[in-house]
Formats: sequence, C-alpha cells, structure tokens
Amino acid sequence: MKKFLIIIFLAMFGLSSKAEQISSVETNGSWVYIYNSKGQKYKTLSSSTVGTVLGFSSSFFVSQNGSWIYLWDSEGKKYQTLSKSTVGDVIGVAGDTFTSKNGSWIYTWDKNGKKINTRSAH
Repeated sequence: MKKFLIIIFLAMFGLSSKAEQISSVETNGSWVYIYNSKGQKYKTLSSSTVGTVLGFSSSFFVSQNGSWIYLWDSEGKKYQTLSKSTVGDVIGVAGDTFTSKNGSWIYTWDKNGKKINTRSAH
C-alpha cells in the first residue's frame, strides 16, 4: 500500500510540474526576462551570464557569450555549451532546432546541441 501511495504522489507531482512554454525572451539592461504564453514574466536571468540572446522557441533559447553558444531550457537553466568556432553564427531558432552558418556551410542542430544536418550555403 505504501508503494502504491508513493507512485500516486509521484504521478501527481509529475503532472503538476509541467514546464512553462516560452513566448518571449527579452533583454533589458542587465537582465534577461523570460515570458510565458500568458505574457507573464516568470524568470529573470543576468545578462552577464546569458550574453546575447540569439533566438528562442517555445521550449528553449540560444545565446552567445564571448566565444561560447549556450542552450537554455524554458526554466532558464543552461544545459549545453558549444564552441562558436564549431557552430558559427546562429541564424534561426524554431521548434526543436536551430540553424547556423559557418563559412560556406549551413548546419541544423537539435535542441540538445547535436548536429543533425549539413548543407552548402551556396
């Protein structure tokens, strides 16, 4: 019976801890604000940590700080760091992917930072 109650509690907790969906990520001075689908600011991060926001989708956003590209989840937690020399310039973020251009190549990356496609930029 005890195991059954623990399973029910964990199931209920899992359902109630649904992550926010991003509707906007905005920089204002020293702060980066993340807004949800209701237009409510629900997370504030330091712009010195985040750097420049390059783009966002409903589940993650991409930033650059110096020679590093950072991937952030909807709760404002940095979960991946990539070298700008590998990624190049981020040119778009959509759905669960982002796109970059490095030299004469266009790369498509998944939201976890894994390269999933390469094509010529010409």
